[in-house]
Amino acid sequence: MSSATSFYDFKPSDKGGKPYPLANFKGKVVLVVNTASKCGFTPQFGGLENLYKGTYNHLLLDSYTHSQPTDTSSCPDVKPQNPDFEIIGFPCNQFGSQDPGNNDEIEQFCQVNYGVSFPILGKTEVNGDKVEPVYEWMKKSKPGIMGLTRIKWNFEKFLIGRDGQVVGRWASTAKPESLKSAIEAELAKKPATGTASADKPKPT
Repeated sequence: MSSATSFYDFKPSDKGGKPYPLANFKGKVVLVVNTASKCGFTPQFGGLENLYKGTYNHLLLDSYTHSQPTDTSSCPDVKPQNPDFEIIGFPCNQFGSQDPGNNDEIEQFCQVNYGVSFPILGKTEVNGDKVEPVYEWMKKSKPGIMGLTRIKWNFEKFLIGRDGQVVGRWASTAKPESLKSAIEAELAKKPATGTASADKPKPT
């Protein structure tokens, strides 16, 4: 989509093949990750889920003061999920054929082995002629080292700010917990007027 100006302009496919409008995340901070289930970095699913639930993020409550915290007495190290923070996983089989399953198998693997509760969309290509348009846009918006745009491996990470623009990009080797400060900085920013986000769409 050459006319796209923000993350919200795209509608990738969910695991059922239906459009998944990213406009539903307006005003939120979103971490986007290309994932794989048979990769040396696959254990990062656990770190991503901890990040999503708030284990690593001490601003989850402070940045959303009008929400009511849930009871975490049974697990005091885990805070409630911040409704202004989202993670989206894009399964990809382009790197060493390390995500060979179908969409249902991939989702089940993530949930059973790592308790993943953030959205896992349909299998995606992040490089090449069939690249998912949102990935083409993100890569051009935030090139890597020496201006290279190509995704190098599984579990590269893009951070989208509340304004729908790419504010950060990290290599596969960056552990989810190392992104904490960058995420907190974006969460601390006030959403622009009129960008209040709706409930996230659920992959079918």
